[in-house]
Amino acid sequence: MLAEQALPARAVVVADRDLLRARARRLGMSLTCIDFDARSASMPAPGHLAVIHVPLARPCTPGTLDSANSRYVLRTIEIATDGCLDGTFEALVTAPVHKGVINDGGFAFTGHTEFLAARTGAPHVVMMLVGGGLRVALVTTHLPLKEVAGHITREWLERMLRTLRHDLEARFGLAHPRIAVAGLNPHAGESGHLGREEIDVIIPVLDALRREAFDLTGPFPADTLFNVERLHGVDCVVAMYHDQGLPVLKYAGFGSAVNVTLGLPIIRTSVDHGTALELAGSGKAHLGSLIEAVKLAADLARRQTGRRARAAAAST
Repeated sequence: MLAEQALPARAVVVADRDLLRARARRLGMSLTCIDFDARSASMPAPGHLAVIHVPLARPCTPGTLDSANSRYVLRTIEIATDGCLDGTFEALVTAPVHKGVINDGGFAFTGHTEFLAARTGAPHVVMMLVGGGLRVALVTTHLPLKEVAGHITREWLERMLRTLRHDLEARFGLAHPRIAVAGLNPHAGESGHLGREEIDVIIPVLDALRREAFDLTGPFPADTLFNVERLHGVDCVVAMYHDQGLPVLKYAGFGSAVNVTLGLPIIRTSVDHGTALELAGSGKAHLGSLIEAVKLAADLARRQTGRRARAAAAST
């Protein structure tokens, strides 16, 4: 259980405390839920978990979806996000959610990334996964494949690359990030014979940003981009759509990779997997990705605190 792991930060869980207690009993674990106190900086004792209580609308059965609790799920995300915005929390770590049941509950929801962008007023966000020695950022995220090409415009790609470079510098401390970009079509379009998106959209954007000293290579055929020689010295790979880049990263580091949302005014990380409803309440779910998400969030928060301290010292 998360409460029993050696974490690098003080964890606060936004959830129904009775649900947490019931799950702990089911798994034969000792758990004491304590009310979160923002005035206290002490770490909870072993077996104790700081909780902001949000009641379920209806009792929950492990592995069973219930649209009556959709509003509960969204409320927990809202509280945690708002706490980051007002300075109560330094970072947000999210667990997987089932998008379908939230929509069945009457709420338009395509994913955490889009929800957080709207909640924080972020003009452009980027999904990036970190793991297996790779960073892979996505131009488009949760779209049907037939809609991908239409969403890759010059303006969209340019904004995505600007957001990516800014956060690689500001959040990850990379002074001059080198970014490799995949093409959209097989063989990166093969000079237009297999699609013109590379010629009409991707290459013009890369050329324009290179004139601003962006370190960009590509567009490369996606089937040959992910090899050791081509990725030597590369800080991040840009994939045009979800299943172009993430299968490679998840093959290299599934279960320990972390999803990071760039472009937000807050730090947000998450796991690299879905809900795995069949494992709910069984005690067989692996915590690797969640622990790595907490560690990365803590690391990014420390870097942000240090950066702010240096800026404050420089201004005095």
